[in-house]
Amino acid sequence: MKYCRFNEDRLGLIQGDEILDITAALDVLPPQQWPYPQGDLLITHLDKVLDRALTLTATAIRLPLQQVRLKSPVANPSKIINAPINYRAHTEEAKDPAIAHGRDLDNKTPADWGLFLKANSSLIGCGEEIVLRCPERRNDHELELVVVIGKPCNQVGRADAMRYVAGYMIGLDMTVRGPELPSFRKSADTYTVCGPWLTTTDEVEDPGKLDLFLQVNGETRQSANTRSLVFGIAQLIEYASSMYTLLPGDLIFTGTPAGVGPVRPGDAITASIQQLGQFTLSVSRQYSLAATSIQSA
Repeated sequence: MKYCRFNEDRLGLIQGDEILDITAALDVLPPQQWPYPQGDLLITHLDKVLDRALTLTATAIRLPLQQVRLKSPVANPSKIINAPINYRAHTEEAKDPAIAHGRDLDNKTPADWGLFLKANSSLIGCGEEIVLRCPERRNDHELELVVVIGKPCNQVGRADAMRYVAGYMIGLDMTVRGPELPSFRKSADTYTVCGPWLTTTDEVEDPGKLDLFLQVNGETRQSANTRSLVFGIAQLIEYASSMYTLLPGDLIFTGTPAGVGPVRPGDAITASIQQLGQFTLSVSRQYSLAATSIQSA
C-alpha cells in the first residue's frame, strides 16, 4: 500500500492518480498521555491504521493528486539517520575540493565515518519548498532511498534486519558545502525532503535493485541503482542499531549516488525511484537570510 499525509494533516491512500481520504482511520490510534512515548505514533500502529483504512475506501472522498499539498508521510521521526559516501562513484566525485573541504576520502566507507544525524526540524514534504541558506556557499541536492523503521530494534543482526522495515520513500538530503560537520550543514530548515508517499514493504520486491533518477530544471544530474550501495539496507540497520535503538518512524537515508550538484533559488527538482513514485518540488526564489553568516558565527 501507499499512504500519504496531505493538506492539513489528512491521511490518504494512493490509487492511481487519486488520493482516498482515509483520515478517519486515525481513530484506531490509542490516546497518549505525557510523557509521550518516543517514536512516530502512526508508524507504531501502521498495520492497524491501514487495516481500518481498507474498510473506508468504498465511501472515501477521492481527490486528484495534483490538487493536494503533500507533506512528509512520517511526521515525527525520533531520528533522521544518514549514511555518508555510500556509493563508490560518489566517493570519487566527493574528492573534488568543493565537496571534500580537506577531508581524506580515499578508500573510505561508512565504517570509516560512522553515521550522522540530521535535525528533525529540517523535515518537509515534497509539496513544500526548499528554502536555501548561505548564498555565499554551494547548496547541493542529494537523492537517496529512505528506509522507514517500523518496529523498535536494538543490536539487530543483518540477517533479521529487514523484519523491522515498515516501508520506503524518496528522499532529498540537501546540503550546504563547507568544512563543518555534516549534521550541522545539512540540518537547516527544509533540507530534508521525504515523499511523495510511504510505500509499504509488500510492494517492493527488492529494495536493493531500484533505479534512482534526479533532474534539475529538466537536466539529468543523478541516475543510478541501489545495487551499487556499499552498505546495503540490512547492513545499515545492523550498523545503526549497534549504537542506538531504532524506533518506529526513524528514517535511514541510505546515501546518495554520483551526480550531486548545486541548486539555486527558483530551480525545480524532480526525483524518482523505481516502484516508489516521483515528485517535483521547487526551490524558493528567496534565500533564508540568517542574522549572521556561518563564517562570522
